[in-house]
Amino acid sequence: MTDIDALLAALPTDLWIGGHQVPAAGGSRFPVHNPATGKVLVEVADADPADGAQALTIATTAQPSWAATPPRRRAEILYRAWELVTARRHDFALLMTLEMGKPLPDSYAEVGYGGEFLRWFAEEAVRINGRYTPSPSGNGRILVTKQPVGPTLAITPWNFPLAMGTRKIGPALAAGCTMVVKPASETPLTMLLLGRILAEAGLPAGVLSILPTSRSAQLTDPILADSRLRKLTFTGSTAVGKHLLARAATSVLRTSMELGGNAPFVVFADADLDAAVEGAMAAKMRNTGQACTAANRFHVDNAVRDEFTARLTERMRGLTIGPGHFDGVQVGPLVTDKQRRAVDDLVTDAVTKGAVVTTGGACVDGDGYFYTPTVLADVSADARVLREEVFGPVAAITGFDGEDQGIAAANDTEYGLAAYIYTCDQHRALRVSDAVEAGMVGVNRGLVSDVAAPFGGIKQSGLGREAGSEGIDEYLETKYVALQ
Repeated sequence: MTDIDALLAALPTDLWIGGHQVPAAGGSRFPVHNPATGKVLVEVADADPADGAQALTIATTAQPSWAATPPRRRAEILYRAWELVTARRHDFALLMTLEMGKPLPDSYAEVGYGGEFLRWFAEEAVRINGRYTPSPSGNGRILVTKQPVGPTLAITPWNFPLAMGTRKIGPALAAGCTMVVKPASETPLTMLLLGRILAEAGLPAGVLSILPTSRSAQLTDPILADSRLRKLTFTGSTAVGKHLLARAATSVLRTSMELGGNAPFVVFADADLDAAVEGAMAAKMRNTGQACTAANRFHVDNAVRDEFTARLTERMRGLTIGPGHFDGVQVGPLVTDKQRRAVDDLVTDAVTKGAVVTTGGACVDGDGYFYTPTVLADVSADARVLREEVFGPVAAITGFDGEDQGIAAANDTEYGLAAYIYTCDQHRALRVSDAVEAGMVGVNRGLVSDVAAPFGGIKQSGLGREAGSEGIDEYLETKYVALQ
């Protein structure tokens, strides 16, 4: 038996409710595919509305005792979970590569990043503060406390199967909230394994439930309509986020939304081009380009545009494509054939409107959902690739003249999640960082995510913040007590 066979054979594949595996109420299951081959890895239980109602009932029942659990005890459970995830990093990395497709080095990086949210929020659990002050009018005292929001529904995406879960589960558990998680149907296996790990770490039964499903709306709509639910946290597309916000509005549900992005990568004429190309590779090709923070629009000062394009083309052309668990692979498959077709459609549209393909621009023949790393030069302003989020290995380059044009190009989008700027002028770096409309700005660096920093966007990229000291506030209510 190979390592892959042994890993798959030992995986939990039923629903995780009440601290143990249970089959779906309707008995149905759905397949999970390996995007590198298109073949089925395993089948998992397919949750239906009855399972959702059961999980919410158990979460509601467990909420008072979990909220009353001492913060130190909650912290110890999260810290132990971090230790167990770290100890099982090989299993988690290989599993993510199998079900999502990312190269193993990217998967190992995600295990480290995702695990850190458990450790970080273990430390934040004991630092939930309030205040006690005299009233300015002198007629009493002001007592402000923080309390857990309550039962929470978390909907996580497929592109970071571990980290997008721990970034929500960590602060929710630290704050004293119970949670029901609906993982993406493409990548439920990592989350199911995490549920088992948290149970081994001592998490009480019922505090966390995990419900894979192939029928998302059928499962989540009744949960969202249930008055016992107090919060929704979602990571995914802006279109789906808008639908969920409309559903949440009917009960004025507390929400956190980490939605789509279309990150600009702005290279000024005074930039260190070696550093800019290196940063571009990190910002574009992490996770095979399937990240909401991925650089999509490369706005380069015309004084250095040709040189930057040539250097980036050379780097992209030299990348090794293949199944993520093979040695030396740098670019894995896209998650589904549908996703690959969407990327190819954007490239075709850009070429039709005058863009020049300097490398790539095609689907890879054979098994799996591979797409060649692609650079598009001379992209016209009306190309869809500049307007729509590109979840794939495609870099679209346009030119500009001067700082004001660079800022305008960066802000010419409905999104505002991440932005990247490269310049050797410190004053320009600060000016542009202030002027760019984004929740996160990378200055001379191609990766911005940090467990200790707030993650989130503005405009149509979302509401609220995850990670950092701000992340736990999303799961806390503020209560004011007026004292005589």
